[in-house]
Amino acid sequence: MLTVEQALAQVLASADPITDVETVPTLQACGRVLATGVVAAMDVPPMDNSQMDGYAVRTLDVPAAPTTLRVSQRIAAGHVGAPLEPGTAARIFTGAPVPPGADAIVMQEACSAAGEKVTINEKPAVGAWVRRAGVDVEAGQTVLSPGTRLRPQDLGLAASVGVGELTAYRRLRVAVFFTGDELVMPGEPLPPGRIYNSNRFVLRGLLEKLGCEVLDLGIVPDDRERTREAFASASVGADLIITSGGVSVGEEDHVKPAVEAEGRLEMWQIAMKPGKPLAFGHVRGVPFLGLPGNPVSSFVTFLVFARPFILRRQGVLDVNVRAVTMAADFELPRGDKRREFLRARMNERGALELFGNQNSAVLNSAVWADGLIDNPPGQAIRRGDAVRFLPYSELLS
Repeated sequence: MLTVEQALAQVLASADPITDVETVPTLQACGRVLATGVVAAMDVPPMDNSQMDGYAVRTLDVPAAPTTLRVSQRIAAGHVGAPLEPGTAARIFTGAPVPPGADAIVMQEACSAAGEKVTINEKPAVGAWVRRAGVDVEAGQTVLSPGTRLRPQDLGLAASVGVGELTAYRRLRVAVFFTGDELVMPGEPLPPGRIYNSNRFVLRGLLEKLGCEVLDLGIVPDDRERTREAFASASVGADLIITSGGVSVGEEDHVKPAVEAEGRLEMWQIAMKPGKPLAFGHVRGVPFLGLPGNPVSSFVTFLVFARPFILRRQGVLDVNVRAVTMAADFELPRGDKRREFLRARMNERGALELFGNQNSAVLNSAVWADGLIDNPPGQAIRRGDAVRFLPYSELLS
């Protein structure tokens, strides 16, 4: 069996980024991967503006406090004022351009207005409450780099420099199907011996969250020819094929021989728990990941292997998960001989507690948890030990 590190390296070696790009309105680009960087053609803000509601003044006109000045103009956000007359103040509002000649803003709380005059009750310093042009972004600055998976704040930054369209890689097309005579869709009657197909909902949700276009072939019965047919259909137009179930060694596990008949199997069985029966290969030239059928195994192997593979193919440069070191608030007397991914969550003491049943069939453990403890092979854990925690906030983004 390969280690997780060996298996992930082998999987990522086949994750060639797609090269097809398309122009996407910035408003619709959240979650897409940027193909061409964004360089600012302007300063942000484009001119000095006020950080406060108050009065724009020349500091030379306010040698001491209090000083009373005539209010010569009113400048609201979105409007440009005239040059400030010496010996006067301009009523100004947050975001409004600072008029030429003014070199400070006095917030209105430090002023007393009466008719067309204002008394400045605090002596301002040069530059007080003035937001300088280019303090956020300078013209010529690269604000977004290729390979960025666009977040809401990235879209806002692109918009702030006037970019209404972005060049992104096209969405990855992922074909999925789910093997097993026992599987029934929710809403249908549940005959004896059957179970509802929870993996279909988990995997489709994970793929959609990663911005993939999902080609769902549904449930495939435990039949070798039907499985081969499903692979043949899945390979048409897909960038990746993902299956759930049928990758173990039972007589009704047909994924492995079907892949070998339609392509090649390059990796099978990983030294990890849950998720040992993970398969990787190519079907008619299309990369294939065969996830286990147990719901937690399917969920964990997707996060550990499918997620970085998909992100790399989408053009994301950094696919690593940022782990957090946290204290364990539980005892694990014996570590497994395989690398374990334990479902855990943070408690009110700021430490991690472990879900009581770590069985790979208990999907409730994945819902209860905040993330996964990445525990090395054979590693016992004592209360207070530092452990490597992979939060869902990283794994599901």
